[in-house]
Amino acid sequence: MKVVSTAISDLLIIEPKVFGDDRGFFYESFNQRRFEEAVGYSVQFVQDNHSRSARNVLRGLHYQIQHPQGKLVRATQGCVYDVAVDLRASSPTYGQHVGVELSADNKRMFWIPPGFAHGFLVLSETAEFLYKTTDYWYPEFERSLAWNDPAINIAWPLAGDPALSGKDQLGKLLAEAEKFS
Repeated sequence: MKVVSTAISDLLIIEPKVFGDDRGFFYESFNQRRFEEAVGYSVQFVQDNHSRSARNVLRGLHYQIQHPQGKLVRATQGCVYDVAVDLRASSPTYGQHVGVELSADNKRMFWIPPGFAHGFLVLSETAEFLYKTTDYWYPEFERSLAWNDPAINIAWPLAGDPALSGKDQLGKLLAEAEKFS
């Protein structure tokens, strides 16, 4: 497993070691001990989520103001542009983001600790996306940050307007959003 640092030190790209030949491939997609060594602290995952989305679907930017979730995410089919935005008010990188391409081909995973908003845009015809989360989903605490907030200035690789859910169409600007201390 290779760990790649990003512009925000708490966000990590994890690249598994893939063993492949003419028969196919094999890789260890998760190992608790190695993951905790990579992030430097104990992490307990309590829920796995799986989504399937069509091209140009943009999901996010989501976070839970209470019961914040850390997320280890990856695409198992297709390709997405995945983004995390720092919402920790006391952080020197508050309001900054990191975007990374995750695909079935590159097999990368992205670690997003609690305190960040998260979202992704589907770049392929379809994509299947897996999330391991450190807390359960509580719809009453879920919030949505505006995907197109000019203060955050995410360069989404869009061709036209994205397909958004009703709640994502109502995402708040960073200046109005609830944040973490």
